[in-house]
Amino acid sequence: MKVTKEDLENVAVLSRLSIPESEQAQYIGQLENFLNYVENLKQVDTTDVKPTTYALPLENVFREDEVKESLPREKALQNAPLQEDGYFKVPKVLEG
Repeated sequence: MKVTKEDLENVAVLSRLSIPESEQAQYIGQLENFLNYVENLKQVDTTDVKPTTYALPLENVFREDEVKESLPREKALQNAPLQEDGYFKVPKVLEG
């Protein structure tokens, strides 16, 4: 497929890219190569291929939720820079 300078400029505007004049010929060639590759893919027979969203099957890799003993409060607070009455104390961020 033949790509013109105007085609490249249109793609650059839509992509919000600035392509220097000295590099436009290179990008036109790359865009033509890509579009030719896509044209070749259109010739592949896909009549027996099921549509898919992902190339590989998805599996849930998360562990099962299990109830476990919580971290003791003293241990959770041992490195806290500020604590008060057994809780983390943080700077106030809202005007009150």
